[in-house]
Amino acid sequence: MLSRLRSGSIRNLDREFDCTVRLLDDSEYPCTIQRDAKGHYLIDLLCHHMNLLEKDYFGIRFVDPDKQRHWLDISKSIIKQMKSQPPYTMCFRVKFYPTDPATLKEEITRYLVFLQIKRDLYHGRLLCKTSDAALLAAFILQAEIGDYDAGKHPEGYSSKFQFFPKHSEKLERKIADIHKTELSGQSPDTAELNFLKKAQTLETYGVDPHPCKDVSGNVAFLAFTPAGFVVLQGNKRIHYIKWTEVSKMKFEGKTFNLYAIHKEESKIILTYFAPTPEACKHLWKCGVENQAFYKFEKSSQVRTVSSSNMFFKGSRFRYSGRVAKEVIESSAKIKRSPPEIHRSGLVPSRSCPSISHGSRLSSVPRTRRRAVHISIMEGLESLRDSAHSTPVRSSSHTDSFVIHSSKASAAEGNERTSVIADEMYNPAGSVLPTPVSETGHESILLQQVSSSSGIEEERGSEVGASAAAEEPARGAGTSPEGDSVRAEQEQVNTFVLSVARLLLVTVGLLFALLLLLIALAESDIDVAFLRDIRQTPEFEQFHYEYFCPLRRWFACKARYLLSLLIDT
Repeated sequence: MLSRLRSGSIRNLDREFDCTVRLLDDSEYPCTIQRDAKGHYLIDLLCHHMNLLEKDYFGIRFVDPDKQRHWLDISKSIIKQMKSQPPYTMCFRVKFYPTDPATLKEEITRYLVFLQIKRDLYHGRLLCKTSDAALLAAFILQAEIGDYDAGKHPEGYSSKFQFFPKHSEKLERKIADIHKTELSGQSPDTAELNFLKKAQTLETYGVDPHPCKDVSGNVAFLAFTPAGFVVLQGNKRIHYIKWTEVSKMKFEGKTFNLYAIHKEESKIILTYFAPTPEACKHLWKCGVENQAFYKFEKSSQVRTVSSSNMFFKGSRFRYSGRVAKEVIESSAKIKRSPPEIHRSGLVPSRSCPSISHGSRLSSVPRTRRRAVHISIMEGLESLRDSAHSTPVRSSSHTDSFVIHSSKASAAEGNERTSVIADEMYNPAGSVLPTPVSETGHESILLQQVSSSSGIEEERGSEVGASAAAEEPARGAGTSPEGDSVRAEQEQVNTFVLSVARLLLVTVGLLFALLLLLIALAESDIDVAFLRDIRQTPEFEQFHYEYFCPLRRWFACKARYLLSLLIDT
């Protein structure tokens, strides 16, 4: 009896796995998942825990042993998607930023989006002027500590909070002045709503670009927004393509291709190279999901897409879920009493310490900065929403992508310019500062999180996470000329492989047709469709005029070769 109980318990343990999901307020939700449980089970479990109905904007993200981030596919088995060993650690995050977060139906949904955007603000994914940054930080203060009270909030109280990686004393004073004079009387939900309204107007609301390289080896940043596909390179936005103009997206290896057709019927093919094949596949899947979510009116219009132009190769993927229009229509039908919200308040946060006490961080020496300028033009309305980026593995402190402020705008007609510098963000040490300009242009350019910071945010307290920040990248430190040659070689190899596969498939089809022809002409198989084909005049003519002479010719040659073999 005891042996049966023990064997049954072992079987149950083999079928169940421990999982910890880190929520947006950095609290952790432990749970147990069955071996055959699919992704939607875990999503439903978390949304039930948070009393969340508008769940289509959110997703679960995890990191594999190669430090590559993934979104959990809700239609597939959780265990089959995990490449690491249990217990598993995942993160609950905003996957599709709402086009207008202020129009979300329920306060609980707005609060979770507020937490995500506050996280973006701290980790440098949100770009704004100093005045906008001060207002956003003041809204956070009002939502979390309430009205200004001289007895509770002494002089310099705003310096005790970290809203950004680094901010100046002038910005701290400005935050305190706005909090004292302009936001008094606002409840937490009102302050959060005003925060969302302001964040939504910023050009980089929801944008987290995927770092890649073009065919010349130059750094480019690819982003998927509700409006379409965007490429930033050099000092300008070089491509903006609406979702209605994007015909397809393909990838093979580290090569990502986007095909588009403009209104004037001109065709465009954009080619970029991701750091790794895994990163390229993640980029492609993010593009497919964003296009499906924002473009289509019904989920029934979503089709399975292939990653290759050839039908017999490549990955196949289909976005499983409702589209944006269906989500908005479903949210409008929600009728229930507003659920109770347990706000995080002043609880210290590991990955977003904007609400934790601490001194300001010092600047990083400028001698470590290698900058690639990206100009944020006034017309970049399309940069308001996108999916999260793919992390880039880096080999040193000079191989990840960080946004910093640039003083070159003063000499270039007061243009607002951001700088994407190749610096390492090391969460195990101190957070990289984001300098805030105190000159007349007053621009705050918050750092773009590098690969290691993104990984740290997802993995949290996992063992060896800080060491992952310094994992070597493939091809890091190579020159643009070497990257160009390598890209050309990869294109040639890809072409040769495609031709070889095509030849193999052609030979296979011809062989199958030959077998069918022999079955028709020589066999006595009495099948209905074969009998019907044999009785057609065309087949009879082919049989007597072509097949029989060809058969006799082959038989004659075979006898001749056989006689030669016998004679020798």
